[in-house]
Amino acid sequence: MAIGLVWWTAGARGQSAGMPSTKNGDWTHYTADVRGSKYSPLAQVDATNFNKLEVAWRFKTDNLGTRPEFKLEGTPLAIRGTLYVTAGTRRSVVALDGKTGELIWSHSYREGNRAAIAPRQLSGRGVSYWTDGKGDERILYVTTGYRLIALNAKNGSMISSFGDGGVVDLKKGAVFGKGQQIDLETGEIGLHATATVAKDVVLIGSSFKEGTQVVTHNNTKGLVRAFDVRTGKMLWTFNTIPRPGEFGNDTWENESWAVNGNTGVWTQITVDEEAGLVYLPVEDPTSDQYGGHRPGNNLFGDSLVCVDLKTGQRKWHFQVAHHPIWDYDLSSWAILADITVNGKAIKAVALPSKESFLYVFDRITGQPVWPIEERPVPQSDVPGEKTSPTQPFPTKPPAYARQAITEDDLINFTPELRAQGLTVAHQYRMGPMFLPAVLSKVGGPLGALTIGTLGGGTNWPGGSYDPETHTVYASAANAGVSPLGLVEPPPGFSDIKYVAGVAGREFRINEGPGFGTAAEAPKVSVSQQRLQRLGIAPATPEAAPAGRGAAPAAGAPPAGGAGGGTTVQGLPLVKPPYGVLSAINLDRGDLIFQVPHGDTPDVVRNHPALRGMNIPKTGQQGSVGQLVTKTLVVLGDPQITTTPEHPRGAMLRAYDKANGNQVGAVWMPAPQSGSPMTYSADAGVGDAHDRRRRALTEGLKDRRRLTTEDTEDRKGGTAQMAVCGWPRTGARSWAQARPSKSPFAEHTRGLFADRTRDRRIVEAARRITENTASAVSSVSSVSSVVSLRSYRAAVDFGAGFIVIFCTRQFCASPA
Repeated sequence: MAIGLVWWTAGARGQSAGMPSTKNGDWTHYTADVRGSKYSPLAQVDATNFNKLEVAWRFKTDNLGTRPEFKLEGTPLAIRGTLYVTAGTRRSVVALDGKTGELIWSHSYREGNRAAIAPRQLSGRGVSYWTDGKGDERILYVTTGYRLIALNAKNGSMISSFGDGGVVDLKKGAVFGKGQQIDLETGEIGLHATATVAKDVVLIGSSFKEGTQVVTHNNTKGLVRAFDVRTGKMLWTFNTIPRPGEFGNDTWENESWAVNGNTGVWTQITVDEEAGLVYLPVEDPTSDQYGGHRPGNNLFGDSLVCVDLKTGQRKWHFQVAHHPIWDYDLSSWAILADITVNGKAIKAVALPSKESFLYVFDRITGQPVWPIEERPVPQSDVPGEKTSPTQPFPTKPPAYARQAITEDDLINFTPELRAQGLTVAHQYRMGPMFLPAVLSKVGGPLGALTIGTLGGGTNWPGGSYDPETHTVYASAANAGVSPLGLVEPPPGFSDIKYVAGVAGREFRINEGPGFGTAAEAPKVSVSQQRLQRLGIAPATPEAAPAGRGAAPAAGAPPAGGAGGGTTVQGLPLVKPPYGVLSAINLDRGDLIFQVPHGDTPDVVRNHPALRGMNIPKTGQQGSVGQLVTKTLVVLGDPQITTTPEHPRGAMLRAYDKANGNQVGAVWMPAPQSGSPMTYSADAGVGDAHDRRRRALTEGLKDRRRLTTEDTEDRKGGTAQMAVCGWPRTGARSWAQARPSKSPFAEHTRGLFADRTRDRRIVEAARRITENTASAVSSVSSVSSVVSLRSYRAAVDFGAGFIVIFCTRQFCASPA
């Protein structure tokens, strides 16, 4: 327990005494605290009541942008009863009463074409909070067009003394080549992640366009900057591609540092405020699968870098993949943990990864807690490529998901499916971890068959940490098969020799998840326009590769030009489990438990070739984050299913954090796409009342779904138990898709007036879904908040709404 108390104290240190914390029932950072734990000591929601959670309120966000949001990745902050989060395709900021869902204020910053063509769109992952403890409270966020804005937390007005009237233009100082300033409108740089605020310093990373068909390797260079939270003045810059004279520049052979870019920090940044150290997880340099234009190990690509909070000076680093060409970018934040190994107290940092290794270091010195060995790995035979002869392999903890594909990993439900799986796999080159991409050939190999690269392991939702038991929890995609094949790009399309693709197939552009969804995004992307100018008919853009967005559903064909088909009659190529939740003890470096997470996918449950078979729970492929409380680990399903236990939808699940046993689950209309959080909602906004309410908040991704709405008086108040999502109809105006105009309006109209019981709502939802599914093309994302004793909430941001669940016997009037 002492570790937990120290941990909480350190989390509040460095800001003013008035800084709230999860210890007091708040949720002050995207990751709960500046140490990245996603842990709260709140214990009111537990195994005895989790199944009793139901909807309490909702907040619709369909007007926050010109089109609906379809993939919510945000996690709200909760500060003294008020929720703050980004929402909608314009990336607006809203403040909501955490008890009732009432809108307190909203803010929107219009950026025109700068946002419309920005590399990182969608509503973002949220906001940051700062206070001086004397009444100055600020909300900070990064716009779609890469501006840092400071708002008054009380009313949403811009802080005029910060930057230029409340704005810092983050594109100023972003460069390419040897230092040329990028264009302030069209220059490629952005950020989904939230800023990190520690000791009056705002830390901002950088990210770039996703996708596997890169136009130029001389892209914008990654950087991390620190700003004064009061004035917006820049304090320091850390170059993730070292310049001449900086440590690591010599790892870019032939002065290739000058003609390469990317290498940003696009996930969350964590801080040891007591030690004054910052932890930066860095992504790949330009071109994820081919690096012939950048010989050398390419620091600080795919590295965890520790820098000084005051100066930005490098303290230590560790590179997890030398000369990165596997998309092993560090997509998860570093978790700070105080542990005891063999009787020795260690201030540690633990890094979950797409490789499914948990890297553990002394966070002060950078020394591995357990040995990490350099081992020989397969070498590339692609012309011009020069791979590292060895790569680092941690000896402890053990890998917690698949890292490579062998014949033993292939589908084996039946001998026939097994034989077909072997036929599919033999189209590709198979091998151990760090198998490099190959030149795709029509007669084979089509590519290198990998897992844990683009779509495996732990992705951007990251892990979580229990400071009481010194346990890291990480969910992992275990079926994210990614064929890495290279082709020459069409003449004039790119200055890179090889890009992702499949031999003999039409060249297709992979735009990345969410690209083209901003409020004023053009119908034809810049990449597609480039193909048109070259006289190449643009094909339909591909979906995002799983490594950067949500991983594809088990059984889905691979995304982008990176695959030639990796399913067997629509079934996953590999055998279950498809997704797992793991618990890893950091004192011992061992696996405590690992369980499949999520119901068996419908494509498996209902497949004709498997009819009559008793298939154990397989778990689901996908990227979801967790929340750790006093007794539970909470996370939602990444896919939609329909089972005998629940109608079409997904489940929010609670596991006993000690043994992994599922102790509760509640139905959701759509899968989780963000990370849960928990908070205590005050009786009044911003007032210090008795904090009786507990809430769990999660983001849900866009899926075809339909639910019903029931309004019922509860002790003089009104609570929403479920919400009818509005369908999105392609390019049609959102105003044309209102429920009153839709085919299912007549079915829902009677339900809205009917005070039905829970079971009737579920049955009505099932009936309406069956009757009108063909008329519903898709629905925007939903997030949900959950609270006991008064309100249990689930927050749904998108074209959708925020939905709040309430435990019936405790629901109270908002008054």
